[in-house]
Amino acid sequence: MAVECLGVAEDRYFTGAMAAKFGRSLYGASRGRLRLALVQHALALDIPFACEPLLDAGGGLGQMSAWAAERGHRVTLIEPAAEMLEFARERLQGLDVTLVQGDVQSLASLAPGPWPRIICHAVLEWMAQPREGFDALANQLAPGGWLSLMVFNRDALLLSNVVKGNFDKALNNDLAGKGRGTRLTPISPLTHQQIAEWCAEAGLEIRGITGIRVFHDYLREKFPSEAQLAQLRELEFAHCRVDPFWRMGRYLHYSLYRPL
Repeated sequence: MAVECLGVAEDRYFTGAMAAKFGRSLYGASRGRLRLALVQHALALDIPFACEPLLDAGGGLGQMSAWAAERGHRVTLIEPAAEMLEFARERLQGLDVTLVQGDVQSLASLAPGPWPRIICHAVLEWMAQPREGFDALANQLAPGGWLSLMVFNRDALLLSNVVKGNFDKALNNDLAGKGRGTRLTPISPLTHQQIAEWCAEAGLEIRGITGIRVFHDYLREKFPSEAQLAQLRELEFAHCRVDPFWRMGRYLHYSLYRPL
């Protein structure tokens, strides 16, 4: 497994205490396990996977790189934060994964395509200019290629704030994170309308949409039992692709295709 050390740009990266908190509070909790299961469910439904080279853009802790490598893909993981890259290296020992330190906006120079398969999950919302990241991904996607894109849903963030009683924030549209401390609220949450417009302009087709955690994050019970979580999982899988429920997912997952 190779590691290249390259420069990074200035967006909101998971460094220091934030990197540790991310791993602990997301993938160490029910919401992270559910997110991963729903994403993999969406991929199985929408995107044909053989053993193509695969780019994991902003791959973080390496969960999706491990998933892809275990299925025979030759994976390149690009990640700007050194701490996250080290976590990923430990997780990916023994797998066919090349690690590159760098940002998504620099794909053309750091990991030039065209790529037949690209994964980019929960990355664009941490950029000051997420459209630049989206365009970089679209430009590296091969004709006939698939992009698995997941973004933090601004509409769900609005609903969540209302449910919590944060009426001033909702009325003032003050939803985005400020990029300070270890808060995990993204600085650039996105809407479905934005993604749909960007796809149309880039010539990408939306072949599938999945709401990721359409119920979980609105529960009054902060610590549901294992039995409740099992029931909740069943409900999530039953409604994650059904309108209007998918629109309220904490994240929105898109299976995007570039026509030949």
